[in-house]
Amino acid sequence: MSSLSKVGGWTGISRVFGLIRDISTTSLLGASIFHDIFVITLKIPNMFRRFFAEGAFNQAFIPIYNDFKKSDNREDIFDFLNAIAGFLVTFLFFFTLFVLIFAPIFIFIFAPGFYFDPVKKDLSVNILRIMFPYLALISLVAFAGGIQNSHDRFSIPAFTPVIFNVCLIFAAVIIAPNFEMPIYALAWGVLLAGFLQLLIQYFPLSTINMLPRPVLNFENKGLKKFLLLIMPAILAGGIIQINILIDTIFASLLETGSPTWLYVSDRLIQFPMGIFAIAIGTVLLPRLSKLDVGSQRQKFIDTLANSQSLVIFIGIPSLIGLVFCSEDLIAAIFLRGEFQPIDVFRSSNSLIAFSFGLPFFMLMKVLTPAFFARKDTKTPMYVAFLALLLNAILNYVLAFVFNFGHVGLAIGSSIAAFVSVLILEFILFKNGLVYLKNFNYRFFIAIILSSTALIIFLKFYTALTDFMIMSQAERFLYLGVEVIFSIIIYFSIARLILGTSFIKQFN
Repeated sequence: MSSLSKVGGWTGISRVFGLIRDISTTSLLGASIFHDIFVITLKIPNMFRRFFAEGAFNQAFIPIYNDFKKSDNREDIFDFLNAIAGFLVTFLFFFTLFVLIFAPIFIFIFAPGFYFDPVKKDLSVNILRIMFPYLALISLVAFAGGIQNSHDRFSIPAFTPVIFNVCLIFAAVIIAPNFEMPIYALAWGVLLAGFLQLLIQYFPLSTINMLPRPVLNFENKGLKKFLLLIMPAILAGGIIQINILIDTIFASLLETGSPTWLYVSDRLIQFPMGIFAIAIGTVLLPRLSKLDVGSQRQKFIDTLANSQSLVIFIGIPSLIGLVFCSEDLIAAIFLRGEFQPIDVFRSSNSLIAFSFGLPFFMLMKVLTPAFFARKDTKTPMYVAFLALLLNAILNYVLAFVFNFGHVGLAIGSSIAAFVSVLILEFILFKNGLVYLKNFNYRFFIAIILSSTALIIFLKFYTALTDFMIMSQAERFLYLGVEVIFSIIIYFSIARLILGTSFIKQFN
């Protein structure tokens, strides 16, 4: 559990700084067209980052790299690393150049609602051109992180996002107020963060003597395997990002403020996602990749089952807490400056809709490594296509036909995630990697009873408090009480029911 604690701990710290960052940017710009443009244009390099760098890259790279490590031939290992580095530098340079030249087309694709407004279009194109090189920098950061994770070094890769958040906080609080258009300060802050994040990777790679030197060598066998795996993994590893991207496209066609309301909701969903699900998935992939499904099948099954149990154990109370405390959380964190009470109400509605999909978003981070560890990127890719199609249809129907607006987009994403998890679980069951006979009734009874007690507490607590009329200090005080008592109630009852098996459940 030490690796998970490191990743979860640093990721948790990063999420805290991420919330401070979002407080700073929403206080500066509110739910205005400027903040809408900032969050949507930032999502363009972030989407490619999550597809290619964080998701697909690691899922294709780590299993192959672990195979090279097993051979213990340092010359082959460095040839592979150097070839990957050479490919990345070359590809990222030309891809970034392409986007900078054709930035208006990317705005048309990702934010059509902005493209047909001349003012929004020009500003969006300018901001995108400043921020997009961040993709190249953070992709190289992900490469460095993948190497470190394969050597069971998780701290620096998990810490790195803190730098991004600190740069944006500094830009929003110190630099932006001096700009005639503060959004430009935020854009330059993103680019600076990319350079700093890449710079600090030199030291941990030097420590383990695994610093690659870019060489363009398309004949390298490891690179060929990597390229074969990464294309389907680009889609398979980014189901959530695809769905959120579709939300963004549709949100640009809705009323002003919709992208910001969705962004605020998504950021709060990402908090438990980052601390637990992403942390578990980060540790799980290299761990499963080292197991031979043929000779170590039961260990593979147990590792996957325990990871799913942990996600469910955390995901259910997270869902309950976000549903009952949606307005409380958003009011306490974001209600200041240009972010108004109506923005709190609108954001809380989409947060509730996202919350019902949270356990499934979290499970996706655990299920996909079970496929990637066995170098199966095609199966999740097919599921990704289905989720993409389903989410697009649901978004249109719920947002425009039934007029649910931005809330309809969040509902669509949650349903798509639910369907994806069902399909992946069924496939793993058919492959004999998920056993229904191992169903732990005591564990799920503990979750049901703990969750019931949590619901009762939150129902009465929220009925007695009104965060909208409180001062800022009172909001944080009452929210702190709400969160602390919720944690005590849920985990105390679970511990009481599970007894000594409480810790063993996740070993």
